[in-house]
Amino acid sequence: MDLEKIKEAVRLYLEGIGEDPDREGLKDTPDRVARMCTEIYGGLTQDAKTHLERTFRSDSNDLVLVKDIELFSTCEHHLLPFFGKAHIAYIPDGQVVGLSKLARTVEVYARRPQIQEQLTAQIAEAVMEHLKPAGVMVVIEAEHTCMTMRGVKKAGTKTMTYTARGCMQDSDAMINRVLMMIKE
Repeated sequence: MDLEKIKEAVRLYLEGIGEDPDREGLKDTPDRVARMCTEIYGGLTQDAKTHLERTFRSDSNDLVLVKDIELFSTCEHHLLPFFGKAHIAYIPDGQVVGLSKLARTVEVYARRPQIQEQLTAQIAEAVMEHLKPAGVMVVIEAEHTCMTMRGVKKAGTKTMTYTARGCMQDSDAMINRVLMMIKE
């Protein structure tokens, strides 16, 4: 990440909105924002494979659901945050992964500027590619501040996205089971 470019851009942004970037409250803001970017966009330099490559043998092929994985991301259209929860369900095919690794996979993709629909698909694709389960389903429910603090201004509105791959893709019964488990 080019921290100097970020600092310069923040200075220009502050000037552009009519602020004085040298006033007391703002003089350190470009540096703070640059350091913040390394954290909130850290997923740009990460690969989900590092979290999903260590698997454990399992004879179970029963459904695994990790739900309520907190996520924070940035809408690529307005560079405003969206936040909510991700739920990942999969059916092992001889291999399972540590449960925290699924949460780390969500972080890899959430810590990038992007859209929720893409985030949902990226998580599912990563699980399918690296864990090789019989099937996977990812559900994300999030509130977008680009809808709550600007534009239509509808606070509390949630967007839900889901995608399924493998044997879960065409199974209404499995999709309904996962959705019911998420509600519980």
